[in-house]
Amino acid sequence: MPGYLLRFAIPYSVLGALAILVFLSGCSPVRKVNRHLNNQFQNEAHSNQFTGILLVDATSRDTLFSLNAEKYFTPASNVKLFTLYAALKTLPDRVPALKYARHRDSVYVVGTGDPSALHPDLMDSTALKFIRGFPHVTMVNSNLTDPAWGPGWSWDDFDAYYMPGRSAFPVHGNILRLIGYPDSLHVSPSIFRDSLSPRRGGRARSQLRNVFLRTPSPGDTLDIPLRISGQLERDLWAAFSGRVIVRGDTLPPTPLETLPGMASDSLYAKMMKESDNFIAEQLMLLVSGTQSDTLSFEAARDRVLEEFLPGMPQVPRWVDGSGLSRYNLFTPESVVFLLDKLYREFPEPRLFALLAQGGQDGTLAEWYRDSASPYVFGKTGSLSNNHNLSGYLVTLSGKRVCFSMMNNHFTQPSDVIKENMQELLQWVRENY
Repeated sequence: MPGYLLRFAIPYSVLGALAILVFLSGCSPVRKVNRHLNNQFQNEAHSNQFTGILLVDATSRDTLFSLNAEKYFTPASNVKLFTLYAALKTLPDRVPALKYARHRDSVYVVGTGDPSALHPDLMDSTALKFIRGFPHVTMVNSNLTDPAWGPGWSWDDFDAYYMPGRSAFPVHGNILRLIGYPDSLHVSPSIFRDSLSPRRGGRARSQLRNVFLRTPSPGDTLDIPLRISGQLERDLWAAFSGRVIVRGDTLPPTPLETLPGMASDSLYAKMMKESDNFIAEQLMLLVSGTQSDTLSFEAARDRVLEEFLPGMPQVPRWVDGSGLSRYNLFTPESVVFLLDKLYREFPEPRLFALLAQGGQDGTLAEWYRDSASPYVFGKTGSLSNNHNLSGYLVTLSGKRVCFSMMNNHFTQPSDVIKENMQELLQWVRENY
């Protein structure tokens, strides 16, 4: 062999080792996942819908698989992940139940948007007990700048249980709850007992008035949104507290104080596990109230995007706190960006406890089951012809994966979509 070649000769043992390394790198868990999922999405099952997916290792930040991750989709209730982050970053351990100023034997109260007050599923009575401690109560005019409904909400759903209106001083979840018994009907708040005018079929409530047109069968419960107004808020608080509550335009010349309410995490868990739209909307109002006296979704959103989420890959079109609006547009990449921040900024046990857990509770109770322990922790998002799931996957090897899967404009039954998603995550769980 010529001398100049001998200087560059590489021992066969080194060449063999390099060949093995190249072979092993091709079989790495990341490549294995990517290759398998690429093959999966070559079939026709996804050809007549819009699909976006991103899976990222939560520790190494390696991308396991990406498909249309930079494109915008209708997120539905995946928006609540952003609402959760906004609340976690700004609200104290106990939500502000109300703001108040004392003046002699009177108290002036200002709404914060706290959704827990006498909510039929939460029954927090902090504000009620406080108000009962004063003989004279003045409710200062609403500091809410937003309408009851968000932009792009479906007007056709005005009487649907999942769409109560937003308000500054909500009570009882801004709903009427009817519970049917064999020989009676439970009505709460009871002041609406004379507003029942049941008919066969049709709407649950008159569109423009609090006249309720449907009652539940024995054994059933029916929640109907109230047509809320400032006057109705005062009437409801007066009915529950036993106090005369008057309207006021100004506050006395004394500092406003804040009354702590229920534990914040209890609200967050109900929002995330049950996909509670009302709590989500009110939380964004609470967030805005931490920086000014005005309750405004837009003010809260702008603060969160500018102060806490700079550098997001694609800026979302974010128009409400719940995801009810089809005007919302988010990308899987931006959702995973948020999931990464949540995972790094808050303890895993706390974070996972707030989310729906596969096979255990909330909107994931019937999916992603495992006899040992949950392996999917996340938030679903569903509107007609749209189903999404974003959250965290725990693999059998102990790895954590941030993921966002968005399916828009499909015409198949949603269970078919959910089964495909479940199969995908189960495979990743077992092979990564």
